[in-house]
Amino acid sequence: MSDSTDTARVELTGPAADLLRRLREAHGPLMFHQSGGCCDGSAPMCYPAGEFRTGGSDVLLAELAVEGVPERVPFWMSASQYERWSHTRLIVDVVEGRGSGFSLEAPEGVRFLIRSRLLAAEV
Repeated sequence: MSDSTDTARVELTGPAADLLRRLREAHGPLMFHQSGGCCDGSAPMCYPAGEFRTGGSDVLLAELAVEGVPERVPFWMSASQYERWSHTRLIVDVVEGRGSGFSLEAPEGVRFLIRSRLLAAEV
């Protein structure tokens, strides 16, 4: 599993952490960005670190620590999407099948997927 600087906001399942280790080995440092728009809807996209430009319209939700990965993996979300998801814990998982975006896992035959849980339910 993983750890983050804000574990209440984003976490990884075991399969997602395993996939991130493989992607890190193949592509170097990584990042996530989740928008609410095109490509694969609201699926998190994994890119080489810095390849997706973030700015004032994005929120850094967490910097995920993954065992075996030397640097933390930042998880960004568009601010407009964050407004809708601010009350949830995001759980990054992996499922079979290809997404329709540009995320690094596409050639692996799997895709990252967000599962969520209400934060109020965890109190």
